[in-house]
Amino acid sequence: MEEEIRAEFKKSGFTFDDEEEILKKCLTFCIEYKLTPSDIVSSWDVFSLNRGLELTVQSAHMSAFLQQLQNEQRDAIIKKDPGLHFYSNDVAMLMNDEYEDTKEDVLHSPQDQPQTLQREQSDSAQKTNGSIFGSRKLLESVTPFGQRKNKFVVQFSLNEQSATEAICVKQEHDDENSEDDIIKRVQPSKRCSIVINASQPEPGCRFMYDRIERKFSFLENRIKRHASNIVETGLFEEPTDPTVASQKSLFAVGMICCEEEGRLKEKPILLQSSVEHSGGQRVRLDLQKLEQFSIFPGQVVGVEGHNPSGHCLVASKIIDYVPLSVSSSENLHPPKKQALDQTVQSTDSSCPTPELSLIIAAGPFTTSDNLLFEPLAELLGYARRKQPQLLILLGPFIDADHPEIKKGTIDRTFDDMFCVEILGRLQDYVEYMGSTASVVLVPSIRDANHDFVFPQPKFDINSRNLNHQIHGISNPGNFTANEVKLACCTVDILKHLSAEEISRNPQGGSKQRLTTLSNHILNQRSFYPLYPPAEGIPLDSSLAPEALHISSIPDILILPSDLAHFVRVISLRKISEGEEVKCVCVNPGRLARGEGGGFFVELNHRGTPDSTTASVIRI
Repeated sequence: MEEEIRAEFKKSGFTFDDEEEILKKCLTFCIEYKLTPSDIVSSWDVFSLNRGLELTVQSAHMSAFLQQLQNEQRDAIIKKDPGLHFYSNDVAMLMNDEYEDTKEDVLHSPQDQPQTLQREQSDSAQKTNGSIFGSRKLLESVTPFGQRKNKFVVQFSLNEQSATEAICVKQEHDDENSEDDIIKRVQPSKRCSIVINASQPEPGCRFMYDRIERKFSFLENRIKRHASNIVETGLFEEPTDPTVASQKSLFAVGMICCEEEGRLKEKPILLQSSVEHSGGQRVRLDLQKLEQFSIFPGQVVGVEGHNPSGHCLVASKIIDYVPLSVSSSENLHPPKKQALDQTVQSTDSSCPTPELSLIIAAGPFTTSDNLLFEPLAELLGYARRKQPQLLILLGPFIDADHPEIKKGTIDRTFDDMFCVEILGRLQDYVEYMGSTASVVLVPSIRDANHDFVFPQPKFDINSRNLNHQIHGISNPGNFTANEVKLACCTVDILKHLSAEEISRNPQGGSKQRLTTLSNHILNQRSFYPLYPPAEGIPLDSSLAPEALHISSIPDILILPSDLAHFVRVISLRKISEGEEVKCVCVNPGRLARGEGGGFFVELNHRGTPDSTTASVIRI
C-alpha cells in the first residue's frame, strides 16, 4: 500500500523530504482511519493549501496533518449523529464552566446562572444597538467567542495597506460608549450607486423539473460556445472530430470527462466533443507529452494533437481559456438590468475613476455553540466605525448545518430567525448609518429558510417593508456599484475544484494552487464549471445556462470558501501583446469558525486592481 500512496503523491506533483518516514506515517493513518491512498492525498492537498506549503511533503508537518485527520473524522461522526459530544479537553471544559452545563443536561436539573445569562443575552440581542453595546461585557463572560483574543487583527494586506486603522478600531471597540459613538460618527461622503443585473432565477421559480435533455443541452451549449469563441480569435482552425484516425495534426474542442466514478486520474482521461463535430462521442486523451497542465471534470478545453489509431488523442497543447477579445460583454446580448438607487446614479463625468469602499463577510454568522449571532453583531459594530459605502454579506445566514438547527430544538421558524436576527440587525445598522450606507445579501444553499437549489433566487425581502438600502441578489449574482463590477457565488467551488483537479508543473516550478483554481472560474466563464457537480450540490440545468455564465470579467470576484482566506490580483491572457486584464479575487473566509471567530475582508477599490487595497481581518 505504501507504493500506492507514493504514486498518488507523485501524480499530484508532491515530493518528500524523508520519503520512508512519511510513507510509514501515511500508511498508519490509512489503516487507522480506513482511508484510501487517494483520500490521504486529497486531505494533504487541502492541508497544504490552507497553510501555504510548497510541493515538498515534510515530516515535520505530519503531527499537524494527523490533527486535521482527527478533526475530519470527528466532524464526520458528529454529522451522522448530531447528539454526540466529544470531550477532547476536560481541563479547558472545566475552566469554561462547560462541565456544569453538561451535567445538568443529563440530570435535567434547573438551569444555572451561566445559562440564565445566556438566555438573557439572547433576548437582548434582538433589541436596539444600545442594548447590544451594553451587553457586550456580559457576553464576554459567558461564551467562548466573547473570550477570544486578537480581535480585529490584520492577517493579510494587499498593496501594503496599513494595519493601524484596524488596531485603532480595536482599541475604541473595547471601551466604547454608544452615546459617544453617535457623537463621533462621521457620515460617508457619498452613497454608492447600485445596478443589479436581472437575477436568474427569479424568486418563486419552479425547480426540481430538470430533464435529461436539458442537462444535455446545457453541456452541449457550453462546448459550442467555447469552440465558437476560440475560432473567432483567428488563432485556431475550425475544430474537427477527434475520434477519427489521422496522421495529421488536428484541433478539437471538448469537455474533460472521467471514464469511471471517483476522482479524475491522469489515466484514463476522456475528451467529449460536441454533437456537431463528433456526434458527442468520447476519445481517450493522452497528456504524457505535456510539461504543464491543470484539468478537472467538466472543463472545456481546446486540444492540439494527433490521433493515429482513432482510439487515443495524443495532446501536444491544451488551450484552457477563452481569449478575452471575444468574451467581452459588448459581443453578448446585454442582460436586462434593474436599476436601484436611481436618484444617486453616478452621472458626474468629472470623476472618471470609480472608487468604492466595502466590507465583505461570509457566513456562518453565529458560532456553533449558540444562536446569539455574536460575530454578526461584532461585524456591524466594526462597520459602524469604518463607514464603508457597501456591506456585502454572503450566506449561510440561518445555517442548516448548525447543531441546534439540526437537532430541531429551536422554538422559532427559520423565517422568523432570519427576519429578527439578520434583517432586524441590518435595518438597525442602515438607520444608524444614515442614507449613505448600502447592504447586499447573497443567499447560500445551506440557508434553512431559502430554496435548496443552485442557481438560487435572491431573498424575497422587498415584501418585508425594509429600508430600500438593503438589496438581495441571486446566487451566483453580479452587480455594479459605483461603476465597479462585482460578481459572487456562495457555493464553495474552490474547495470542490481542489478535490477534483489534477495538474502537472515544470520541475522546480511553484504551485500557486489557489490562484490556479480562481483562474479556472474566469477562464471557463462559469461560476460552477465542475461537472458532474460535487455531492450535495442541487444543480438544476434548466436554471443554469444564463445564471452560471460569466458574460464579462468582473473587477472584483468574491468566492467564499473553507480553504485559506486570500485577496489576490489575477491576470488574464489577451490576444493583443502587452495588454492585460486583471481581477481582484477575494475569499473572505468564514466569519464564524466553530465556537470561535473567523475572518472578513475590508477592501477599497480605486480605479484599477493594482491600486486596490485590501485587508483580511480577524473578527
